[in-house]
Amino acid sequence: MNISAWVWIATLVALVAVLAVDLLIIGRRPHEPTMKEAGGWVAFYVGLALLFGVGVWAVAGGQYAGEFYTGWLTEYSLSVDNLFVFVIIMGRFAVPRRFQQKVLLIGIVLALLMRGAFIAAGAALITQFSWVFYIFGAFLVYTAITLVKGGENDEEDFKENLLIRWAKRALPISSSFAEGQFRVVTSTGKRLFTPMLIVMIAIGTTDLIFALDSIPAIFGITKEPYLVFTANVFALMGLRQLFFLLGGLLERLVYLNIGLAFVLAFIGVKLFLEALHTNNLSFINAGDGLHWAPEIPIWLSLLVILGTLGIATVASLAKSARDRKKELISAGQ
Repeated sequence: MNISAWVWIATLVALVAVLAVDLLIIGRRPHEPTMKEAGGWVAFYVGLALLFGVGVWAVAGGQYAGEFYTGWLTEYSLSVDNLFVFVIIMGRFAVPRRFQQKVLLIGIVLALLMRGAFIAAGAALITQFSWVFYIFGAFLVYTAITLVKGGENDEEDFKENLLIRWAKRALPISSSFAEGQFRVVTSTGKRLFTPMLIVMIAIGTTDLIFALDSIPAIFGITKEPYLVFTANVFALMGLRQLFFLLGGLLERLVYLNIGLAFVLAFIGVKLFLEALHTNNLSFINAGDGLHWAPEIPIWLSLLVILGTLGIATVASLAKSARDRKKELISAGQ
């Protein structure tokens, strides 16, 4: 897939334009969006992703379109997992609801920048060293095991790291979020940082950790840097509105971690099989590829990922409904 410089430029310009619109909306009027507003924006971004995939199909063929859709779906599901931690962070630091849009948008911009850097680094590594797929595959399987052991999402999933603890100790922090600014000046002329800065440090470091998981996962779907980048962009762009649309539903997706763990393990195995197929490590089969190693087609990957996430969602909602029914029965006794 040969992508010309002008296509890259046009994509980046379009991305900046969409981000600018988001920034203008929030900068003009910080608020908590209604369900109608959030739903409209989520539908808009999902529609854009679907149309982009159709465009890829028309220009480059069904194989690349399938890779985009599979990669986008994988990144979107991992981005939803991000929201669990975002909820915990904003609850932990008591971020007012009207400022949460701003926190989410800045967090998404940081995630895009970090993932862009990781995509560039990952593409360079893959070009030079095909054996890096062994490492990516092992890392994804390890991450899957960690997710299963971690169980359901709760406050244990977020712990203040060294940078957050240092900032809270070393920086003069006010007790108020003011108007969502990062710095305020007191009546005595003293300059203080607001808790918003600490929140953004927490969001930024969380984005970094999630980028370490998501980039190997997407490279397990497609090796095309352009598709890797655009799949990440479309997965992140509607995340702010999705946060408000889902609301309390996030807490009901109790089996999402198990579903994501299976998806990551599946992609990890897929990467490992591809690494065996194109092997050039001298201590494995004398540096020759193991051509008997099966290759997992993209259509099967898409079906597995869709099926797994669908089952995890339905099972989660069913369990939440049963638990709520039990609570109502207990309360009535």
